[in-house]
Amino acid sequence: MAGGAAGAGDRRTERLLNLVIALLSTRTWLSKEQIRRAVPQYEDCATTEAFDRMFERDKEELRELGVPLVTGSASAWFDDEQGYRVDRDAYALPEVSFTAAELAVLSLAARVWAQASLAGPAARALTKLRALGVEVDEQSLIGVEPRVRTAEPAFEPLYAAARDRQRVTFTYRTAGTGDPARRSVQPWQVTSWHGHWYLVGHDLDRGAPRVFRLSRVEGAVRRSGPAGAYEVPDDVDGRAMIARVAAGARDGEPRTARLRLAGGAAGQLRLRARVPAASAGEAVEAEVTFTDVEELAATVAAAAPHAVALAPDDLREAVVRRLRGVLEAHA
Repeated sequence: MAGGAAGAGDRRTERLLNLVIALLSTRTWLSKEQIRRAVPQYEDCATTEAFDRMFERDKEELRELGVPLVTGSASAWFDDEQGYRVDRDAYALPEVSFTAAELAVLSLAARVWAQASLAGPAARALTKLRALGVEVDEQSLIGVEPRVRTAEPAFEPLYAAARDRQRVTFTYRTAGTGDPARRSVQPWQVTSWHGHWYLVGHDLDRGAPRVFRLSRVEGAVRRSGPAGAYEVPDDVDGRAMIARVAAGARDGEPRTARLRLAGGAAGQLRLRARVPAASAGEAVEAEVTFTDVEELAATVAAAAPHAVALAPDDLREAVVRRLRGVLEAHA
């Protein structure tokens, strides 16, 4: 029963998202018939009466959620053909401003959320509207459907492999020695914990569940074998597994890194180094405390060329190794 309810909730959410996309992306009024043909779930209605009931419920729900749905007509002479759209001015956020510290926090959030990604429901809705001859405005959809994004190159292939239940192999540097080793894994989950991304899966070489931090994955992630080749255990709790591993991890005593940071950039590292907000536009040399050299190297490399590791030597080597890997990948 719970699974069925969750499935119905997902379908309703996707239907409402498709409806908002259709109403936001049009430059004119959309008739009920155009909406019915543009939103896939409405086309599945067996009768016009069933569609009318569903559409009326959806309109009320959107208004309760604060979406400014308005009605009108494209004709100056006839108003019997009522149309619908979203009031863009009322829907848009007012102009806002942030302090330097707030902008630094937002730069961290930008690693996770990327705006204006027209995938899935958004792409399907726009295709439907174009097929109906409706002129669309994709710029109106910025922020409607965010997608997860990270600085780790391994995120997308590992996320896709976990979704498709397909085996992967990759090179991984352990926290203790930092030596690279080849791993073969059945991915279960890719999840975030305390600002870092991890893969939880079954290590085929060791025959046991394991946790891998994405910042320690080097080079290409290679998928092999058919999709759907294994089942993920129902009782997997990725965050609990990561917490247990983190509690028992011994990355060594805290150390200090010295970094050169360009003015107006590298906000995450500036925040971490507690650089005063008044110096946001100035180039500075700053110190950062760390315990995991690979994690800090990944952050510095992601901010290059605006961040340069000056010391210690193993941090510099880890950053250079990552940057060389980027060059080789794009050769």
